[in-house]
Amino acid sequence: MARAAFVLTIRPDKVEQYLAAHREVWPEMRAALREAGFRNYSIHLSGRQAFGYFEADDPAAALAAMAETEVNARWQDRMAELLEQRVDDDGPGLLPEIFRLD
Repeated sequence: MARAAFVLTIRPDKVEQYLAAHREVWPEMRAALREAGFRNYSIHLSGRQAFGYFEADDPAAALAAMAETEVNARWQDRMAELLEQRVDDDGPGLLPEIFRLD
């Protein structure tokens, strides 16, 4: 199991819409994430910065599997209007881990 994290910036006038979208994530998107190998996936908010965290056996493979799904492309298109920069279908750039307390 590996951990992965990313940060996205929400447009200043779209924060509430971003939050609303994530209160109602499509069932087919949830299913695709699980099938791709995402586990323990959460998104946290600090101002306009959305910090995402997930676990997977292989985060790169999980992102690649999501890139192959039609629902992911539709979701990224929907989120594009809410974010400063559209997330590529193959996923956001992952952050390097610099500290872990086990």
